[in-house]
Amino acid sequence: MKVSHIIGIVLFFFMAGMVSCKETVKQSFKEPSALKVKKNVFINDSGKIVRLCGVSFSDPDKLKKENQWNLRYFEEARRWGCNVIRLPIHPYTWRYRGVEDYLKILDQGVEWARQTNMYVIIDWHAIGNLPENVYPHFNYATNWAETINFWKIIAEHYKGNSTVAFYELFNEPCDQGKPLSWDAWQPLMEQLIDSINMIDDQKVYLVAGMNWAYLLDEVVQKPVDRNNVAYVTHPYPQKVDAPWEDKWERNWGHVADHYPVVATEMGYVVKGQRGEHIPCIGDEKYGEAIINYLDKKGISYTVWCFDPSWAPALLDDFDFNLTRQGEFFKRKLQMK
Repeated sequence: MKVSHIIGIVLFFFMAGMVSCKETVKQSFKEPSALKVKKNVFINDSGKIVRLCGVSFSDPDKLKKENQWNLRYFEEARRWGCNVIRLPIHPYTWRYRGVEDYLKILDQGVEWARQTNMYVIIDWHAIGNLPENVYPHFNYATNWAETINFWKIIAEHYKGNSTVAFYELFNEPCDQGKPLSWDAWQPLMEQLIDSINMIDDQKVYLVAGMNWAYLLDEVVQKPVDRNNVAYVTHPYPQKVDAPWEDKWERNWGHVADHYPVVATEMGYVVKGQRGEHIPCIGDEKYGEAIINYLDKKGISYTVWCFDPSWAPALLDDFDFNLTRQGEFFKRKLQMK
């Protein structure tokens, strides 16, 4: 037999073996257990209570443009101890990239999250007064029709996908100089949930509070009257003055005695360091206080932001060198 034929046969079986290994590895990734709300906690299919602790990524569109949207990025989050990641999708990037292209990016991320055993929060990263159609910046601007359409597309696309466990319906409601109250917001969120439920009623809906997703003080008296609802707070250090704990309890923490609460954004920038801005200026005193409080209440969270340029930044660069808050929260996550 000619040497070239022998080499060809060897290469054939080598490549066949590689394909077989890849297929075996792919098949070994399991779909995570679906989550749902039971009273004030999340439970999986076995009825076990699941608390989610992780990080918020930057917009997948940004990461894709910077060539950082890859499995390595997800693996690093998992090494931190994360069991959930949050994917903030800005209305502007959703529009200019287009539905088809954006869904391809999201599909990659959802698969990487599945491979690394992390749940996904999809966050419609709008900021402003949705009923009055007023927004602080074009990146965050949307409208009612676009918001419903976004969620219908997402619901149809991720129906039956248990990795995508949470839909954060609207990032940060704020008045923007026009009236916005919980009395107006609560029925609007019920209407939005009804639209999604017509397609898929198996996700957990995350509903933000007032004042840039901080205040949940009216929720217990006037809850969103739908199944599988949890509530969102963004308790940055300067939302209230220290000492924080009693104010947190009054403003949003007491809700966790009745319904699940998720702090989908929190974090700090030390005064004088890159990215400092109100309401995020703080230090490890705040870090210890918020982690201890969330642990005591059993509240889930995702720290902002697993990116070197969006403050408060956890990363100093994409080589995964850390900022001061990055060092703090990585240590806390790895202790979970």
